[in-house]
Amino acid sequence: MTKTMLKMLPASKLKLNSIKSDGLPIPGLEPWYVRSTNPAMSVMIDFRTRSSVTVPESASLDDALEHMKHAGVRCAFVTDENMNSVVGMLTAYDILGEKPQRHMHFTRLSHDEVRVKDIMQRINDWLVVDINDIEQSTVGDVLEVFNETGVTHLPVMEATEQNEFRLRGLLSFAKVKRLLVNPA
Repeated sequence: MTKTMLKMLPASKLKLNSIKSDGLPIPGLEPWYVRSTNPAMSVMIDFRTRSSVTVPESASLDDALEHMKHAGVRCAFVTDENMNSVVGMLTAYDILGEKPQRHMHFTRLSHDEVRVKDIMQRINDWLVVDINDIEQSTVGDVLEVFNETGVTHLPVMEATEQNEFRLRGLLSFAKVKRLLVNPA
């Protein structure tokens, strides 16, 4: 920004400053850790600032896993065929665990014939948490829920102004464990 541009800015509550340094740390390279007493929001993937990863319910397991690997996630939301709504959730554990084998055994399908919709976690099977509870909780509270329930991902829900529920975020057990200093 040049000095002439600064003069053209309207009066604002924001104060512009200059940096008195020749260099800054590269963003994202510093280690990031949390303590059990930190706010739970510090470990939530917030869909207001980061988009969710989705896979269509008709996708093959190999395609879904490849998409998740490419996106760097272990969990994706499953969409209906028209991509109008989320109908389930799929984790890497669902794909790589025994679910596909059980489904193939009972249906006599080959691995290539098994689809995401065959092994996904349907919405009515989810355990979810409300954003208002997350805003009042700590990382330790979240870890306790993961340890007590055995789930690997917790969708975070929020009510809209029309009192409908929507996905607001996601909590990941692996992320909490990776970031937690001195886990209890």
